[in-house]
Amino acid sequence: MSHTPHELHEEFPELAAKMTELKVSDPHFAKLAEEYHELNRAVHRAETNVEPTDQFNEEEMRKKRAILKDEIYRMLTAA
Repeated sequence: MSHTPHELHEEFPELAAKMTELKVSDPHFAKLAEEYHELNRAVHRAETNVEPTDQFNEEEMRKKRAILKDEIYRMLTAA
């Protein structure tokens, strides 16, 4: 288990400019990015025991984060 936050700009550094552009021009993308950020922070707080949670909840949060990340990546790489 990694205790490193999975920030979007670190996950997709080559797409940072596109991310910034979509956050401004696409309300749906901006909402997904914000949801990802909030969930990512919650996972990080759980992993570091700042806000401990049970293993099931932590796994569910990780799954949701992965789904959001996949959707964000799809939007970033869409033609």
